[in-house]
Amino acid sequence: MKTNRNCSGISRRDCLRLGLGGMFGTGFVDLLRAKESTSEVATQAKSCILIWLDGGPSHYETFDPKPNAPVELRGEFSPIATKTPGLFYSEHMKRLAAITDKTAIIRSIRHDQGNHGAGNHYMMTGAPPRIPVGCGAFVSYHPSLGSVVAFEKGAPAGMPAYFSIPSMSRSGGPNFLGAKFAPFVVSDNPNTPGFRVRDVAIPAELSESRFESRKEVRTQVDRMLRINDKSAADPVLAQDEHYQQSFQLIASKEAQAAFDIGRETDRVRDQYGREPFGQRALLARRLVEAGVPFVTLYSGGWDDHTKLFASFKTRIPPFEASIATLITDLEQRGLLDTTMVIVLGEFGRTPQINKDSGRDHWSNAMSVLFAGGGTPGGQVVGATDVKGYAAVERVLSPENFVSTIYSKLGIDPSKILYAANGRPNHLVSDPTPIKELMG
Repeated sequence: MKTNRNCSGISRRDCLRLGLGGMFGTGFVDLLRAKESTSEVATQAKSCILIWLDGGPSHYETFDPKPNAPVELRGEFSPIATKTPGLFYSEHMKRLAAITDKTAIIRSIRHDQGNHGAGNHYMMTGAPPRIPVGCGAFVSYHPSLGSVVAFEKGAPAGMPAYFSIPSMSRSGGPNFLGAKFAPFVVSDNPNTPGFRVRDVAIPAELSESRFESRKEVRTQVDRMLRINDKSAADPVLAQDEHYQQSFQLIASKEAQAAFDIGRETDRVRDQYGREPFGQRALLARRLVEAGVPFVTLYSGGWDDHTKLFASFKTRIPPFEASIATLITDLEQRGLLDTTMVIVLGEFGRTPQINKDSGRDHWSNAMSVLFAGGGTPGGQVVGATDVKGYAAVERVLSPENFVSTIYSKLGIDPSKILYAANGRPNHLVSDPTPIKELMG
């Protein structure tokens, strides 16, 4: 069974041990009222589900096969025709190949950050790291997509604005926006019987009255300890916000309903796939249905330095089927026009297959899938060369990618945000969206 580690040796459990799941990983997004955007950018999308393939998935074995390249480059898999004439995917992408009229593929994003830490930061924020970053680094020099969307769009009644399932990407935090714009992490497996979101239910041994009593005791103790000290520099106050948000979320009927995946029929759950990723994709749909503007679906283990082809033969079919089901389900429910679904990792993989039947890091070429939110389907944006070495047509940057997401959500990517010390920060240094995806 493939673990969710990459070549840096960092697993999701390691993230929690590092404490990232505490202050910035499992903290609750502040339940703010919806904030009016000053952006004049045309908008159609209201929500985004970002499917993050941590480690960097191979573009050859997914959306950009190279059948005319030498065998040591093209690999074991054959291309298959899609619903869009002239567009080919790799052979195990059958379900997504059947709905290309609903999706767009970008084949020409490239950057110069060829390790996990830096590549993750660049694609998650639209900002390159300020200093060299190693593969295993967890860095935050700029607010992530999800945190900015939470800050700009606010939250629906009774819910956080930003979720990350089942863990936070290493650069998925809020940086100077503050801990209240960190994601709410749902780490529990919704495929287990009796699934409940941890800490979003009153413990069975407590009645509601006892729960409220304990809440009041904590409030009194806090009042005695700090006597209304409102210093923004006190990190304990940020943690207190999380406690308060926890209490609010436990009492929220909207949250309880969204998390209750058992309300779905067996037929729907079977369509998504009775395994963790499929059920998490279903939970993501329920969250955007409840008005949540940003959900990251984190999938680890895509750092295929070894045995790539053996892994993809078993891993890709159920995985891409769940994504196809998510897109189709959103459309059938009238949500696809207002919900973006995006699939990507930090970079692509090397053209040359290595001695261990794998591919290594490669940031000169990658593929990104876009669907929904007014994105015109049935198209390919840009191209790599005949061997897949590099993007050569309509070359795009992470800044263009991130600006597209912000623009489609009605957030002006040229906006300047200010840190607590008054330092100005451009949201995106090049605020040019990908015009082909704007509709």
